[in-house]
Amino acid sequence: MTPDAINRLVAQLAKLPGIGEKTAQRLAFYVLRSPPEYARGLAAALTEVVDKVKLCNQCFSLHDGPEGTVCSFCSDSRRDDRLVCVVEGIADELAIERTREFKGRYHVLHGVLSPLEGVGPDQLRIKELLVRLQGESPIEEIIVATNPDVEGEATALYLTRLLKPIGLKVSRLAQGIPMGGDLEFADQATLARALAARRDL
Repeated sequence: MTPDAINRLVAQLAKLPGIGEKTAQRLAFYVLRSPPEYARGLAAALTEVVDKVKLCNQCFSLHDGPEGTVCSFCSDSRRDDRLVCVVEGIADELAIERTREFKGRYHVLHGVLSPLEGVGPDQLRIKELLVRLQGESPIEEIIVATNPDVEGEATALYLTRLLKPIGLKVSRLAQGIPMGGDLEFADQATLARALAARRDL
């Protein structure tokens, strides 16, 4: 019979996204076989994340500064205040940042519109974006960087209808054939978007 402590650990690990019961068991036994310092370090890191990581007051990204302060993206004076990239979540923000091409600011929605799941504009950080646009900062362009799926497209359309009347330039990430992709294997929608978003050489 498995000890209760291990069963509790497996149950907690199995709650993580993408982790089934068998994977949770493997992880639990890995922790058990590791030196005790590893488990204590893991526990300390989890506690620290819960206690110290907060949402930025301006862009709603994550940071570990004091409550009520802004993140490193918002406090960096070298970034362009005129550009704001709106993303679904933190992972998307980090993916764009890894390109080292975008030098503007961010705004994290923490989700997308999904009426079937009961997610409407009030559940996202859209009101906060509108408040931010009414502030002193000279925002000229909003880049909508939601995923190219049904919910992402619906969110992009909603934001466009909301922001265009304000007089802002609203743009969308280009979509099309990925680098190293093969035209013959691309679906019709991807090819259509690639043709529509073509650019001069």
